[in-house]
Amino acid sequence: MQLPHPIQIYFDADQRDDDAALMTAFAPNALVKDEGRSYRGHADIDAWWRDAKQKFAHQAAPFEIKTEGRRISVRATVTGNFPTSPATLTYHFALAEDRISELEILP
Repeated sequence: MQLPHPIQIYFDADQRDDDAALMTAFAPNALVKDEGRSYRGHADIDAWWRDAKQKFAHQAAPFEIKTEGRRISVRATVTGNFPTSPATLTYHFALAEDRISELEILP
C-alpha cells in the first residue's frame, strides 16, 4: 500500500515509538482531533501522542487508504493495552506543503 510521504512517516514513527520523527510529519500549526478533544501545534500534539502511548502502548497498522478531494482516509488495526484491542480506527488526514495539517481519528 502506497501512503503519501508524511502519512507514512506518521505510521512508521508510531510503530517505532519515535516522537521526534512523528513530529516531522506535522505542520507547525497542525490540528489533531481524537476522542472528542483537539490539539494544535507541535507541543500539544507531542503531549497528546506521548500520553496515549504511555497509557495504551498502542501501535497502528494501516491496511486501507481512500482519497476524497484533499482528505485522505486510512483505516488501521490498532492494538495495545485497552479493552477493545484490537480495534479498527479511521485516520482522516489533510496535507499542506507535504506535511499533515489536520488529523482526526475516529472509530
